[in-house]
Amino acid sequence: MPMQWSVPEHADALGRLHEALADPRCAGAVIVGPDGAGKSTLVRLAAERYAADHPEAVIRRVTGTPTERAVPFGAFRHLVDIADAGKPAALLRAARLSLRAQPADLLIVDEAGQLDPLSATLVYQLALAGQTRMVVTARGEDAPQPIRALWDDTLMPRIDIDAPAASGIDVDAFLAALPAPAREVVEFLAVQEPIPRADLVGVTSADAVTDAQRLGAVEVLTRGDDELVFTAHPLFAERALAALGADGGRRVRTLLVPAARARLRDHPSDRLRLALLTIDSDAPQPAEETLAAAGEALRLGDVVLAERLSRVALAGAESLDARLLLGQALAWQGRGREADDVLAAVAAPTLTEPELMAWALPRAANQFWMLGEPEQATAFLRNTRERLREPAARATVDALSATFAMNAGGPQRALQIAEEVLASQVADDIAVAWAASAASLCSARIGRFADVEPFAQRAFGAEHPGLLRFTAGLAQTTALLMAGELDTAEQVAREYTDFAELQQPGRAIGEVLLAHVQLEQGDFEGAAALLGPASATLDRTGYSWGPLSLTLLATALARLNLLSDASKVLARAETRHGTKSALFAPELGLAKAWRAAAARDEHAAVTAARGAAGMAERSGQAAVAVRCWRAAVQLGDAHALGPLTRVAAQADCTMTRAAVAEAQNAAQRLR
Repeated sequence: MPMQWSVPEHADALGRLHEALADPRCAGAVIVGPDGAGKSTLVRLAAERYAADHPEAVIRRVTGTPTERAVPFGAFRHLVDIADAGKPAALLRAARLSLRAQPADLLIVDEAGQLDPLSATLVYQLALAGQTRMVVTARGEDAPQPIRALWDDTLMPRIDIDAPAASGIDVDAFLAALPAPAREVVEFLAVQEPIPRADLVGVTSADAVTDAQRLGAVEVLTRGDDELVFTAHPLFAERALAALGADGGRRVRTLLVPAARARLRDHPSDRLRLALLTIDSDAPQPAEETLAAAGEALRLGDVVLAERLSRVALAGAESLDARLLLGQALAWQGRGREADDVLAAVAAPTLTEPELMAWALPRAANQFWMLGEPEQATAFLRNTRERLREPAARATVDALSATFAMNAGGPQRALQIAEEVLASQVADDIAVAWAASAASLCSARIGRFADVEPFAQRAFGAEHPGLLRFTAGLAQTTALLMAGELDTAEQVAREYTDFAELQQPGRAIGEVLLAHVQLEQGDFEGAAALLGPASATLDRTGYSWGPLSLTLLATALARLNLLSDASKVLARAETRHGTKSALFAPELGLAKAWRAAAARDEHAAVTAARGAAGMAERSGQAAVAVRCWRAAVQLGDAHALGPLTRVAAQADCTMTRAAVAEAQNAAQRLR
């Protein structure tokens, strides 16, 4: 007999949901509760009333499933057009454009906890922009970070409903009692959900699908132009998959592959869905198709899926492209040693010049940041350049060399190299992105403030800015802080947290930019709140942002007089600091100064600040030296006027003039 769930009515929750949907200031609501609590029923009732009250409204529906969670934009396949978009940020913008809605329209996102990261981020962005009214359901704290952020960031009210989920025993008994054809329908959905009704009929029968629907095991929903079959409850797929076992799952996937291949369209989610289906079946794709899917996953920012698919492709056929993709996927996960092992297996002497470039650049970057071997990386890059003959290839290597030189504490040398690259007529987008982002930050720290924005805009204009966008962002906010434009600096920094769009490590880097501004504003508590989780994320990546985030966190904690916490974080910052983050050595010195001040040791504080200023001057970072000398004055140094005046001419700006005035006052008080 049909499965009957005991679903409470939740009249109070339904009333709150109606109120949220009726409030024009509200983006909608998030319904949170366990499986079987009645979330979907609640949403259905609310949607029916909403449709009656707003007959002009278009109501769109998205349903997350365990298998779609592995496919970028899988659940949104029928709503978004992203076939020609590029990187994740561009993909998300394209997806938002696809979902442009009228004020009364409604988007229902059921089982949001089962969305892939890009889809979950899209939901967050839609709520943040107020682009469409939404009702979202989730199980709770196991939801992806962007979904939890809907209520954590107070974008949408959270409505909790409580009810025990159906027990596994009840579900198992129900599935076992199904007629064999209907149970087989559920088994297919256990390995791939949803499935177009026509495809499911093809591998079972029309009667089997109809019976499964009549018995309450599945439901047929319209998504775009397709009729899709879903399990009627998330536990059905979970328990059916467990009962199938590995061999049974493989058999079922193999039967689904022909229909999935025949339905393949020009959409990334279709290609990735097929690749995932085939790798655990007896109908594998050719290695080159799996590798193409791995590249698609990497382009979409899903490094875990890219790793899985590229490993399968490499096992099927040895190739440089497979090793490059796998190495990149591993490096982006912070697994630098594994990435180096994968790339080291390449026979470098046999490579053509384009192949050498494709292999050497990621290996050098991985050595520099992930392995913490900047000297070896620089030497490796130098040796690679000697093998190159094409000017464009040399320009790209030089651009990465500029980035290395900047991070290693040589901003003037880095700027010289970067300007040569940017003057080249043959530099490609990657070269421009590296060179321009490095040039912008070097200019900001050296004191060439007028050059910061032009260099930053060149970096943004490159096809491949990636995380380099944040380097240019730090340059912009640094220049604005030096100009005394604190509010504008905060506005710019917040744009970078929006750009990061909850994808890591971009989100954490964006928060470092904002915290850097908040420190200058005197909001030490706000900065510490951002830097705590951000530093934990970045500490695992190997990027120089990691030591910087710890350094700024130690400073914020010291300014809050949390001496013990500041000391612990400062110790971690010192152990993480090295050649790859030498550019930020003056900031580390300032953190020591403020920690000493928190310990009420004025002499040590002034000495540390003076030391930081000296480091900044020796490395040619005049603007940073101004900040260090100003901190020395604030910490009690009455003798900073002379050295500050000396460096002020190299970094003329509002902050410099304010620092000189403060130093003059301190010197007068001494007299």
